[in-house]
Amino acid sequence: MVANYMGGNVSVLPVQTDGRVGAPTAMDQHQGSGPHKNQNVPHAHCILPDPANKYSFSVDLGTDKVYGYQLDPATGKLTNNPAPAFTTKPGAGPRHLTFHPNGRNAYLINELNSTVTALAYDASKGTFSEIQTLSTLPADFVGDNSCADIHVSPNGKFLYASNRGHNSIAVFAIDNNSNLTLIQHESTQGKTPRNFTLDPAGRLLLVGNQNSNNVFTYHVDQKSGKLRPTGQSIEIPSPMFLFVTADFTQGGK
Repeated sequence: MVANYMGGNVSVLPVQTDGRVGAPTAMDQHQGSGPHKNQNVPHAHCILPDPANKYSFSVDLGTDKVYGYQLDPATGKLTNNPAPAFTTKPGAGPRHLTFHPNGRNAYLINELNSTVTALAYDASKGTFSEIQTLSTLPADFVGDNSCADIHVSPNGKFLYASNRGHNSIAVFAIDNNSNLTLIQHESTQGKTPRNFTLDPAGRLLLVGNQNSNNVFTYHVDQKSGKLRPTGQSIEIPSPMFLFVTADFTQGGK
């Protein structure tokens, strides 16, 4: 499943037995716009399945909506849910969605108004309801900012979100009711943290600063969730996406 940002649509591409990608089997064109200058047309920013692989969701920055689908694995066809799975406040600009390990909650990062939204997930209907929305920025911050990436720690206790402008990772604690409490802003030591990732054990966080051409790493405190720089970094041109496939905190590199 692929989200096409400029086209404002999502498509399904079959993976063939030899690993090649086949012609699209389905495409859904989003419709609408929002009040922000960056919302004149739909902008499908991501698409992902739910933990049970029953529903899939596309987050559209241009229309302030999360669209729900069901995928037929035999034909590769998409069936649209009759109504959006979730609608944000006008001008929020939702960008990415991530599920909590419990499968009952999800978290949405909103690029244009610099907020995160905690959601309750109804797995029987494929819909979300809002629990809470919080700013990702310090109360005294003045300047331009847009949010980018969002991840829940593997232990389900903490949420991390990146700020482009404030150039920080916002750290939130998640309580037993899935509510968020802001506990830290940690500098990314560079400009425009477009993407970051946690290793599978949740002990290290890596952040790519797109406009300062570097990747920095942080220790993650398992009790508090707070970040502490490791002192290690690497220069790389315009890092856009990071993905860790193994736990390298136990002697690996």
